[in-house]
Amino acid sequence: MPETLLDPTTLGDLLRVASAPGYHRWQDQIRRTGGCSDPIHLTGWTLHKDKTTGQVVHHYSTENEPGGRLRVACGNRRASRCPACAWLYAGDTYRLIRAGLAGDDDKDIPATVREHPRVFATFTAPSFGPVHNRPDSGRCRCGARHAADDPALGTALDPETYDYAGAVLFNNHAGELWMRFTNRLRREIAKRAGLTQRELKEVCRVSYGKVAEFQKRGAIHFHAVIRIDGPGGPDSPPAPWATVPLLEDAIHAAARHTYSSVSVPAAGDQPARTFQWGRQLDIRPVKAFGDGSDITEQAVASYVAKYATKAAENTGTLDRRIGELAELDRHGVPDHARRLITACRDLDQLYPERRLWAWAHMLGFRGHFSSKSRRYSTTLGALRQARADYRAAQEHAALGLDDVEPDTVLVLADWQYAGHGHTPGESALAATIARGLQLNRETAREALRDQLADERGC
Repeated sequence: MPETLLDPTTLGDLLRVASAPGYHRWQDQIRRTGGCSDPIHLTGWTLHKDKTTGQVVHHYSTENEPGGRLRVACGNRRASRCPACAWLYAGDTYRLIRAGLAGDDDKDIPATVREHPRVFATFTAPSFGPVHNRPDSGRCRCGARHAADDPALGTALDPETYDYAGAVLFNNHAGELWMRFTNRLRREIAKRAGLTQRELKEVCRVSYGKVAEFQKRGAIHFHAVIRIDGPGGPDSPPAPWATVPLLEDAIHAAARHTYSSVSVPAAGDQPARTFQWGRQLDIRPVKAFGDGSDITEQAVASYVAKYATKAAENTGTLDRRIGELAELDRHGVPDHARRLITACRDLDQLYPERRLWAWAHMLGFRGHFSSKSRRYSTTLGALRQARADYRAAQEHAALGLDDVEPDTVLVLADWQYAGHGHTPGESALAATIARGLQLNRETAREALRDQLADERGC
């Protein structure tokens, strides 16, 4: 049962749901969604017929489901919107990143990819004005020693002089800045290898997987795994000259080069701006197994997956699009985030093609939170498809259809959207189901980890 004390309305609805005749089927549906907190409701049917004989092999309809509806997972990656679906998304991101570091036989990525030069790099935003922080000295510029959870951290020391417009414009152009950086990186690698751009393509490929994160001050920065492969991608070894030091040096040069900058023209009362990455550029080699000082494959994958489900809401903003500024009052958005959101609104008419107001809830950022180059590793789509195929095989086996050739079956279906979400009691029960499923998975993962550790010890 939920750990928190339920209000009478929620408790009454929970008892209603738990005592309903179709509760066990409802519970089964929610388990199949992973405990999704905002499932999509569908009504309809599906029909499997033998193409040759016309015989109905299987028929399913939502008529006999609880409420006449089938509930499927919402698939939202934001932890603030649906913890269950975000947890699944984080797991997929972990596997995607780790496959590009350690290999994955299931996805045809050889373990020899571990021998390729690869680093974990963090690209930060430039300064838009001094903010409250926790320096190594322990004392902020304001004279205070801030606790780790102090809400003042990341907020402007002087809001009247802080460049809120610059901050949201940087966020808005961060994706273009990354694209320019990757293009320049290839040139810098070619330069250090003594090759032309065309010659480099014949012997080398640069791959990456990255995730975006919002700092407390509301500025976006990127964490990226960057790897040098041979011309065939992870399947082919890199040239002998491709080393980690060469890659590190090329990244530093590419990040600082003027060709890696993005220019924003002047508009209205806004001056022309040129954006580059911030001075804090952290590049660390990735090791297969660490000694306590090195960053390992598992640590990198875990770190990236952690931020794949977060957006700008950790800065105090909303996790959905904003219709009007009055919403900020209703939700108690703090002053720093409010000023950034207001800057998005004010700049929207000056830069209409940038759609700043549409992305005000993301503080102007409009890129993908996780992305990768084509040959870095597998794709999130492939991982979702593998999961769907596995579930389909389970259903076929349960229905006695595993011996039926797919090519001989005609599938007809008709589905309609019928709503989404839970009643208060359903929401409490779904949260309990989600916690139970996650605990079971974590327990199983710990058991597997212990088994592998024992095997390595042997």
